[in-house]
Amino acid sequence: MFKSSKKILVIEDDNITRNLYLKGLEAKGFEIVGAANGRVGIQQVQEHIPDLVICDITMPDMDGYRVLTTLRQDPTTAVIPFIFLTGSSTRADIRKAMELGADDYITKPSTLDELLRAIASRLQRQANLQYWCATKLQKVAKPVSTDNTALTSPSSIFPDIPQLKEVFDFIEAHYHEGITLCDVAEAVGYSPAYLTNRVARQTGETVNCWIVKRRMVGARFLLQNNDRTVEQIAKELGYQDVSHFSRQFRQHHGLPPQAWRKKH
Repeated sequence: MFKSSKKILVIEDDNITRNLYLKGLEAKGFEIVGAANGRVGIQQVQEHIPDLVICDITMPDMDGYRVLTTLRQDPTTAVIPFIFLTGSSTRADIRKAMELGADDYITKPSTLDELLRAIASRLQRQANLQYWCATKLQKVAKPVSTDNTALTSPSSIFPDIPQLKEVFDFIEAHYHEGITLCDVAEAVGYSPAYLTNRVARQTGETVNCWIVKRRMVGARFLLQNNDRTVEQIAKELGYQDVSHFSRQFRQHHGLPPQAWRKKH
């Protein structure tokens, strides 16, 4: 599925291990790049912009945690899927890796098949995200009409946090479809509890709060720009129950939808 067109960078200080993975991935059709330490790995990422990075954690001079932190701070490399490869499997190590924004965590010794499955999963998730983004951009590019529920660009709604970009992109593309926390968590590959904690820690708001905020932006736009009923607007924003919509709208604006429309 991803052969030949995908470039994989392996950062591993052990020459034997690194060469085994590089040869195995090359045999499967991937374009491969190797790095013997973290500093060289960062240089290789910036030079080659690979489709995915596999990185050992325990390395001299610069460990894998610092590599990931550095890459996530650069907008050019922040969204590259990143898989940790390590001999440690403690809960604390795994949690630290995920908190820094790692996409997966594989313990050594591992087989080539295990590595390939992890790579396929991450690349598929990245492909899904790119598809959602392309679909969203197509919608935004269309002229706005009274039948269009596309509202404002996500940059005006969501904070600019590279580690959460795919979360916010998914919400932006699907907020009007009645999505929930579980839908977002499944789309980005995390458990609902972990995703809730991660988003809340970085934004001060939960995933559900961001979904509701995006719907409220849509609600204000529709209330101001057409004559649809409140019930019709609620359905367009993914609400099954107009009372639920009205209650959330009042909580955010201090007025029920129809009263807000008259005032504005």
